[in-house]
Formats: sequence, structure tokens, C-alpha cells
Amino acid sequence: MDICLMIFILFFLSVKASASTVNEPHEKDKIIDRVLEFAPFYSRIIDEYRADLYLKGRLTVHKRNRLIRYVPSMFRFEAGVDEYMTESMSELHYTAPDIHDRKIIAVCTTLPRERGELTDMMALLNMNPYASAMMSGKLLSPLDKKSSGNYRYETDSVTHTPEGPRYRISITPKYRSTQLVEGYIWVNDQTWTIREAFFTGTFDVIRFRNHIRMGEMGTPTEFVPEQVSLNIDFRFLGNHLEMNAGAWMTYKEVKHYGSEKRRKSQKKHSHDLTESYRLTTDTARWVSDKETFARMRPVALTPHEDSLYLQRAMRLETIAHTPKDTPKRSAKHFWGAVGDALISSYNVNLDAFGSVRCSPLINPVMLDYSPRRGLSYKQRFRYNRLTSDGRRLRITPQLGYNFTHKELYLKTDADWQYLPELQAAWEVNVGNGNRIYSSVVLDELKQLPQHDLKFDDMQLDYFKDVYLNVFHSIEPVNGLTVRTGVSIHWRKLARKNLPAFPGIPPAAATGIQQIMQREYNSFAPRLRIEWTPGMYYYMNGRRKMNIGSSLPTFSLDYERGLRNVWGSTGEHERFEFDIQQNVKLGGIRTLGYRLGCGFFTRQEDMYFVDFIHFKRRNIPEDWNDDIGGTFQLLDGRWYNSARRYWRGNVAYESPFLLLRSRNKLLSRVQHERLYGGILFMPHLNPYIEVGYGIGTHVFDLGIFAGFANGKYDGVGCKFTF
Repeated sequence: MDICLMIFILFFLSVKASASTVNEPHEKDKIIDRVLEFAPFYSRIIDEYRADLYLKGRLTVHKRNRLIRYVPSMFRFEAGVDEYMTESMSELHYTAPDIHDRKIIAVCTTLPRERGELTDMMALLNMNPYASAMMSGKLLSPLDKKSSGNYRYETDSVTHTPEGPRYRISITPKYRSTQLVEGYIWVNDQTWTIREAFFTGTFDVIRFRNHIRMGEMGTPTEFVPEQVSLNIDFRFLGNHLEMNAGAWMTYKEVKHYGSEKRRKSQKKHSHDLTESYRLTTDTARWVSDKETFARMRPVALTPHEDSLYLQRAMRLETIAHTPKDTPKRSAKHFWGAVGDALISSYNVNLDAFGSVRCSPLINPVMLDYSPRRGLSYKQRFRYNRLTSDGRRLRITPQLGYNFTHKELYLKTDADWQYLPELQAAWEVNVGNGNRIYSSVVLDELKQLPQHDLKFDDMQLDYFKDVYLNVFHSIEPVNGLTVRTGVSIHWRKLARKNLPAFPGIPPAAATGIQQIMQREYNSFAPRLRIEWTPGMYYYMNGRRKMNIGSSLPTFSLDYERGLRNVWGSTGEHERFEFDIQQNVKLGGIRTLGYRLGCGFFTRQEDMYFVDFIHFKRRNIPEDWNDDIGGTFQLLDGRWYNSARRYWRGNVAYESPFLLLRSRNKLLSRVQHERLYGGILFMPHLNPYIEVGYGIGTHVFDLGIFAGFANGKYDGVGCKFTF
């Protein structure tokens, strides 16, 4: 072990554990206190390592039905085959605080398709027993002092080893929750390091059992796992699958904090993490034949495991000699392809022409419901082409349909990144936006008394909108993105006849009809500056890949509408400011906030109030869209009703807020959220919205209440799969 590291540990132990000696017995209730005290130090002791990973798993199908095909990302199984083998060889590179880089170099499997998985295997294998969160931040660690109040501990046995006494601590959760684990750890006396750990728990529809054996004491691998045994039990909609897997890590290099070499080579304030992301995976170069893989395998197969490969080879031989053009076989293949298109995501690689990916046509994740907007559905396609020198062409068509309002929305985003080092790219966005009303109607709404402003009595979707945005973006300085371009809108009356403007005084309505045109166009140069200080990134060849920052993102969006350019009418000027951040509070708690304001100036003739950051989203987005920074109950017509706004939103997420589950139903709640939002604009001074939500492995549900001008405005919910 590194001399500097050993000196530091001895000093730390002399200060923290001077109250006990090797021969002194420890009180049972004090042992876990010492383990919790030392865990934060050990969680940060590994700075970097490189290792070879051999992963072997046997999948057993105990029970399955047709519904298994509707599980996203699930394996596709052969008829009558209930056992499968899969193996892989990988190179691992870990760098603190929590960057795992993996390159798969060889795969050998009996599964008919390589894609598909029961769960994120690496999230279970990368478990650091000392960390405050487990499984990539999804589970609360029993060795985190802040989370220890959710667990019960008992020192139930002791054994003596050449290194001294070793204690077994049983861990039991106080509540039934998918965020908590159960099991035990073996810890050494005096140093309080973990020698062995066993954790079992449930997440989503997976029941896992994870047995970890750490490296030998006194060696560089003392604080990292060397062998992991994993059992995964999947039960869903009458299906039961089980995988037994083993992982063996062979370490080639382990660096600890305190190393002189590391301190001298580490660059102060460097945000370039390229050294942590050196490994890349090229699926076309995977070793996949059994003979070559056998020479690489560090652990021999059992006779039963080897027989599964032999059975797979015999099935392939039978298929190769079976006629492929029989009517029955053709019909089965056709309907199988149709079924896959309906329920599966598809990746189609076109070699030099790029790749195409589309979402399943039948996918509940694409559905969204709220009382204000009703039921919506979306579909997304992606075309991506990456050249050998790092340049990229990406085209993303999307469509959405709102069943309540019977409106179809289409949009296509395309970008060509021609200078990947600076993320310089040309971007084009085209689609149909929200139906909207003009500034003339806005002026009349402004004159109405607050108690007379009733959107339900008005028909304000007067104009259809089709837009085209052309931008150039570049990141001249790390974290600073500058986008320049033009925004063009074509707006036409949604109906053949001029609207009657119900809800507006008759004289004013007649005046609007006399000056209203059937079509309005706008041409507006636009500038957007976005800055995220402290942005971490890595270089993948020539491509700069931004990872994220612990600091907020600031943005300024400016637009100047010009008249008589390509038939444009009216003039306007728009400013918007926005700040947003998602803060990790430790464990699996997060706090997201968003602050912003916007206003229109220099308006001439008729124009349209259409903000960028403050608008209704037609096509449903993800649940965490804009860090929860939206108003779920606000009527969509408010977004275009004022020339200025000020807003603030906050969302807090934690596993235990109101619920302490002691039954099976509530134990499925994975996280709880609190929402808050405030909005200032004419006629709303202020509008306040508060909410509470839960997330499970199947759906997310939120309940919200709105208050306008100090009065209760309504209650509603947001539901997504």
C-alpha cells in the first residue's frame, strides 16, 4: 500500500479510535457508530483504478406470457427455450468522484438478440458500499449517517482472523420501501473497513441480491470489490425471470488519495475529464465467437453452462436447414415484425448513411394527461450520422396529438455540427406552434376589469402558427454558448370567417374586425447567450462532450422583429432572462429551481406575444422537464395575455417526505416531490401553484392547487406513465 496513504490512515485512526485497543471488547451499539464515522473517509479514498471485468450470467425463464413483449428493452426469447447464457469481457476505468468508464471488448451469448436487458447490470456491480447512495443514486446506503435513521443495526456475531476480530452487522430497514436495502456487512476491528457485504432489495420490478467480496487487507485493492455474486429476480404481469450472475475484477492499477504522483500530476481547477473517458465501445469490433472467447475467459464454465452453448448451436443448425419460404413461416415472420414495430424501439444502422431510431408505436411512456390539456400522445424519430472526423448530422422529426382539443402538432429539428471541438453547428427548426391571438386582442383584454376576464367565454385560438428557425451556435469558451439566427413565423386565421370575439365589448370587437388581416408574417433576428460556469467535459476524438456543472445555467434571449422583410408585418422587441439549476443535496435528494422574466418593447402595428421560456408545451415532455419548472394548472391562454412576466419555480425530491410505508402498496413509491411556483403578470398578481407528487416504477402522479390573486383557483393532477 502507498506509504503516504498508510501514514494518513494510521493518523486518522489514532485520532478517531484512540478510545479502544485491539484487545478491548466493543459495545455492540458502538460498533456501527464507528463504521458510520469512518465510511465517509473510505468512500473517497479511491482516486482512480483500471481493471478487467469478466461478467457471466445465466438467465432462467420460470414463467412467461405474451405480455412480456410489452416490457420496454426486454430480451426477445426463443419459443420453447427457457435457459440462456451470456458473457462479456470489459475494460473498466474509474475516476473520482463517481465516473465509471466501460469498454466492452468481447461478448458471447445464446440470446437470439444482443439488445435487451433485465436491468442496468453495471449500476448493481458498481455499488460502493461506503457511498451515501447505491445503484447510481437510486438507493439509500445503510452506511450513510444521514440515512441511518431509516435502518436498524445489530452486531450479531464475531469471528477472529489474523488481522484481528471481525464483526457481522445485520441491517434491517425500518419501513418497506424500494429505496432501502436489507442485509449484513463484515467489518474489521480498529480499521472498521468492510471485508464482505450482502445487500438485497427491490427496485422497479427487480428483486436483487448482491454479495460483494472486497480485496485483501493491506493490498491496493482493500477498498474495492474483487468479486460480486448477483441474483436478479424479475416478476411482472405474470412473468417470472431470474438471472444468476458473477463478476470478477482484475485490477491493473489502483490509485489512492494522498499519492505523491497523483498530487503532482493533477491540474488545479481543470474541468477537462478526458482522462476519465478514454474507453469507447465499437460494437462492430466485439469478439463474439465462442472459440476466441474461450481463450479469454478467466473462469471456466460449468458443464451445464457449456451445454447451453451446444444447444444454441444445434438450434441454429436446425434453422439453417429449415425452408424459409413456407406460407406459414412467412405469415408468422410478417406478424412478428408488425408486433415488434408496435411495441419495440428500433435502431437501424445504415453503415455510411448513419442510423435511424424510432420509439415504439404502442408505448404508454409517450402518453400524458392533465385536466387542463386532456390526453396527449407523442412519437419521435431520430436520424444520426457521425463521420470519422467527429462531425455529426442529426435530424429529429416529432409528432404529437391532443385528443381533447383534436389538434395535431408536427416539428422537426435538424443540426449539422461541423466543428465538434467548439460544438459549432447550424440548426434548423420547423413546425406548427400554439394557436394564438394578436396584440390588438391583447390590448382589449388589458382594458377589461379583472372580474370580467373569463377565458372560457372567449374563443382566443384565432391564428394558426407555422415557424422556421435557422441558427448558428458555437461554444467559444467552455460553458458559454452563443446562438445567432432568425426566427420566422407565418400566422393565418384558423377559420374561414373572422372571429366574433365573444367576451369583448361589441364596439371593440367591431373595430378589431375592421383592421384584422387574414395573415401575418414576422421576421426576427435572434441572439441567445447561455452560460454554465464550471462546465465539466471530455474529448471523444475531436468531439467535445459536455457532462454538467454544479453551478446554475444563465441565459439571455433577445429577438428583434423587423417589418417589410420577406413580407413581414409589424415590429417588436423581446427580452427574456432565465436561471435554472438542479442541486444534489446528498443521498438521493435533489432540489431544482428556476427563475425568469420576460417582456416585449418597441411594439408597432400588430404583433404576437409568444415567449420562449414561458409558453405552453404542445408535445408532452418528460416528467422532469425544465426541472419541474412549469405551471401545471395555468390555462394556456394566459401565456399570451401579457407583454411581461416574472416567474419562479422550485421542486424538491426526496425518498421520504410524508410516507413511511409499512405495507406492500406504498412500498412501491420510489420518491416524493414537493412543487412550488409563483407568477406575476397583469391580472395575476400573483398566481401561486403548489403541488405534491409521487413516483413509482410504473407511473408518476402529481396533485396541484392554484391560487390567483390571493383566491383559490382550482385543483388538478398530472399523470404520466
